[in-house]
Amino acid sequence: MNREELEAYIRNHYAAQPDYPWADTPRAAVFRHAGNRKWFALVMEVLRDKLGLAGTEKLDIVNFKCDPILIASLRGEPGIFPAYHMNKSSWITAALDGSVQAKTIELLLDVSYELTKPKIRRKPANRKEADDTKI
Repeated sequence: MNREELEAYIRNHYAAQPDYPWADTPRAAVFRHAGNRKWFALVMEVLRDKLGLAGTEKLDIVNFKCDPILIASLRGEPGIFPAYHMNKSSWITAALDGSVQAKTIELLLDVSYELTKPKIRRKPANRKEADDTKI
């Protein structure tokens, strides 16, 4: 999956449009939830050597919020890296150069979307239940 395919997938499956928050990096696109404005994907380009790869050509990547157990299981897979410029314990980076299978990117996108979606707050069913929750 390349950058254009990923962005089209996000628009079609999550109805999210890219946001370009930084003037100095116009190709860095953030995809957010409408309800809470939390990011679920950050698409950008970095130099290959910033990821420990040979060469200094630019490479499109995407960062996803991810479960730490899933991060550990994906380490070492081709095209998967510790999160670039993000918290490495809860974010992961995938290359958008075809080295990561589309189904893996779609899974990571789903996980990230779920981890960052707005929380539903439940109102207590009755006054007694509300009083029981107070400490």
